[in-house]
Amino acid sequence: MGVLTDYFRAADSASVVRVLEQTDGGSPLFAEPAVFDGVEAKGVDPSVVLAQLIAAIRQVEWRADLVKETTVWPSSPAPVGPISSADEDDPWVTGPWVSELHPPARDTLAGVRDGEVPAIVARWVRAEELRGARVEDMQPLAEELILLARRAQDAGELLYCWMSL
Repeated sequence: MGVLTDYFRAADSASVVRVLEQTDGGSPLFAEPAVFDGVEAKGVDPSVVLAQLIAAIRQVEWRADLVKETTVWPSSPAPVGPISSADEDDPWVTGPWVSELHPPARDTLAGVRDGEVPAIVARWVRAEELRGARVEDMQPLAEELILLARRAQDAGELLYCWMSL
């Protein structure tokens, strides 16, 4: 089973939390009526796979800190100490989770020139996590993420990632 990931733009974490409270933590992309502009990106987690795209854009090696993020959901305090079987109903264990991506990730994506996309995606698909992926399959997703980042930047908004198992 893969991780479901949706990226979206919003003005601030408070508005994201309000929508998540209304949708019981469901993806904001499927709220009725639609609230946030976003992209479905199954399996593209921020810290690894999206960070691999950021690395490909910047032409640097992947590092764990390329995409910094702050968790905004669950909104309850994070558990302290090791997780036990008694915690199986804890939303920090079961998800979903939403993180706010720090602006450099948005700005890196937004700064990509259209003509650079094929070469960037060719570098991105060489990442171990995308083994077997083809440029022609991943390029539309990269283009959608780039366009989303541009719209977020133009509107003075931040990017967020909703994830669920």
